[in-house]
Amino acid sequence: MHTGSCLCGAVKYRIDSPIQSLTHCHCSMCRKAHGAAFATYASVPLDRFHFTQGKDELGVYHSSEHVTRTFCKHCGANLQFVDNREDEVGVAAGTLDSTLGVPQQSHIFVASKADWYEIRDGLPEHDEDA
Repeated sequence: MHTGSCLCGAVKYRIDSPIQSLTHCHCSMCRKAHGAAFATYASVPLDRFHFTQGKDELGVYHSSEHVTRTFCKHCGANLQFVDNREDEVGVAAGTLDSTLGVPQQSHIFVASKADWYEIRDGLPEHDEDA
């Protein structure tokens, strides 16, 4: 089991499954949403993710036809990437409070990465989604 929360602690969640992998997304929407070179997400089964506090404090942004992003209305912390065509949710890995270890990782949408960022970690890279 894993737990996580937003920056101010108003929203908390629990994940009732192991986290097998992380993706570092370099698409322009993730970069803008996180204000960083890339956003790191843990993919978990949707039915294994549970808000334990503050679900009513969630803001929702529909960033494209099939994708909804959630964030805390108080502190602005990005929490989820939800594609309504999938049965998984992308959880913003930086919001995890429990230890994770070092799961399998890869970079996605590197064809649109920030020109000022250089990937040097040797992880698999994919021009689009993996």
